[in-house]
Amino acid sequence: MTDEPRALALMLPPWAVVSPGRVEHILRVVALVDDWARTRALGGGEVGRWIRAAALHDALRDADDAVLARYAPQGEWPRKLWHGPAAAAAAALHGEKDEGVLNAVRYHSVGFTGWDDVGKALYLADYLEPGRDHEREASAALADRVPRELEAVLREVAAQRIGHLVATGKRIGKETWAFWNRLAADA
Repeated sequence: MTDEPRALALMLPPWAVVSPGRVEHILRVVALVDDWARTRALGGGEVGRWIRAAALHDALRDADDAVLARYAPQGEWPRKLWHGPAAAAAAALHGEKDEGVLNAVRYHSVGFTGWDDVGKALYLADYLEPGRDHEREASAALADRVPRELEAVLREVAAQRIGHLVATGKRIGKETWAFWNRLAADA
């Protein structure tokens, strides 16, 4: 995977609304999932699925409310989380047929009980990408373990993310609770 922004621009759909900083984040997420998929020796088709999900996940993160609402009803989710469902709906409208990719994009911020490895990898890469400010050494150590220990790292990261929501008094949505309960049951 190249680190050049123009390479990502070729992967981003024409309907994407992203700032230059968001492009940099998406590039780091794409590079991380690409590395994990190749380290796991996944076939080219599966690597492509991981990369498509990573490229699409924040494609509408910088869109305004009207654009987001055009693609997907927002329901009970806070404004900060609208971009996932909207990007998944836009991707489907514009030809993405892979439900695993669409579910990865739709739920990448909250977790989802029905994910295949594409969703799990995207959830982790979005949180562990090296441009994030939180606990860089610990995040890098977790990221290094993902190709060998996807499920274990997924539980650790979900616990961190949910713990942060609890510690800051934020609401935990039903999708996130269901996701955690599935991870706990599978442990």
